[in-house]
Formats: sequence, structure tokens, C-alpha cells
Amino acid sequence: MLRLGTAPGVTAVNTTGHARSFVSLPTRGLLNGIAFDATGRFGMRLLVTATAGTSTTVFAIDCRGRVSVLTRRAPKVEGGIAVAPSTFGRFAGDLIAPDENSGQMWAIDPAGKATLVSVPNLPTGGDTGVESIGFVPPGFGAGGVAYLADRGTPNNPFPGTDSILRLTSAALAAAGVQDGDLLVSTEGGGTTVAIRCEATCTVTPVAQGTNGGHIEGHILAISVAN
Repeated sequence: MLRLGTAPGVTAVNTTGHARSFVSLPTRGLLNGIAFDATGRFGMRLLVTATAGTSTTVFAIDCRGRVSVLTRRAPKVEGGIAVAPSTFGRFAGDLIAPDENSGQMWAIDPAGKATLVSVPNLPTGGDTGVESIGFVPPGFGAGGVAYLADRGTPNNPFPGTDSILRLTSAALAAAGVQDGDLLVSTEGGGTTVAIRCEATCTVTPVAQGTNGGHIEGHILAISVAN
């Protein structure tokens, strides 16, 4: 998990709940995204984003805690990040990152090059725009559930409820979602769309979210089919 404050870095938590410092990161920006590369284009490393001003640094961290900087000049992003599966068209294996302020969805390749994926027709701005993302895994359509955190945030236009929201694979399939699609939810209210990339990328509305919801973190979509 990300560790903020005066000693920014990553904290590891083992299966018994014991936490330890895994790595410190040389950044003065805000650590705001973390994802594991299970596809392999980044060498199966842990990826972390840190934003300062209008630029984002992308770190890659191996299992021994060795840190590499992939780029310090990616566009500003803020929100959950995820590595695209091999089925995600021209962006297969890239790091996908949203920016809640502009509404832009970016793909960052292992060389640090950033390419605009899409700008969904959703509200934008701090505590409002695209925030949480997650890819639909293989087999999800045969039985699965997608989870999303709604954080209680007092004195905010989106106060949240401190609850976990869920959508079943049947409900998502009825909205046109398929395995391999990218689910994207706004921080304000949790309005959700699906992005599918083949030769080109298309955006499909999925859900309107909850009134006053304050969405944070990743979308966790898991297959529960036997």
C-alpha cells in the first residue's frame, strides 16, 4: 500500500497482518496510484505514480525493492491505476491512469511514453471526475461481482456512506460489458462507464452511481464462476 507523509513510499502487509516498510520513494509529489504488472510488459513489477504540478513520475519496483524511474514527464493523473490485459487493443500491457481534473484517460508504456486513450463524457474536477478503474477479468461474464468503495467524507459535496458498492456480472452484461473491458467510475457519485479498445476505443455507459457517493480506490472485479 502507498505510504504518504514525510517518508513517502510503499508499505508491505503480509498474510498475518504485519506491516513493514517495503521501499521509500524519492519524490516530493503526491503518491496517488499503485498497481501490479501481471501482464509482463513492465517486468512483473509494482508500478507507482506520483504527481507534482502538471507532471507525473512513474516508478517501477521489483520484488527486492529496487526502484527504477520510467518517466518524470507523464501527464498529470490522479486516481486508481491498472495495467491493461493483452486483449486491450493498441494499449495492451500499458499502464492505464485516469485524471479526475481533466477527465482524460492515459496509457503509459514501459518506455514512459503517454498516449491519450479516451475522454469519457463524464463530470470533471477535483473530488468529482474519473477516479476508480478496474479491468473485467476472464470468466467474469460466467459469474462475477465488481466492488467499489464509497468513502465517508464529511463536509464535502459528495459526503459518501462508508460502504462497499457492488454490481453483479449479470447486471454489467445487461449494460453491454464484456470480459477485458475497462470499468471507470467518477469520484463524485460513482457514475460508471466501460471502455473497450480494439482497433479503436469505445465508451459505453454502465451505471449512474449513488447520489452523494464519494468513490475512492480501485474497482475490484472478480470471477466467482466454478
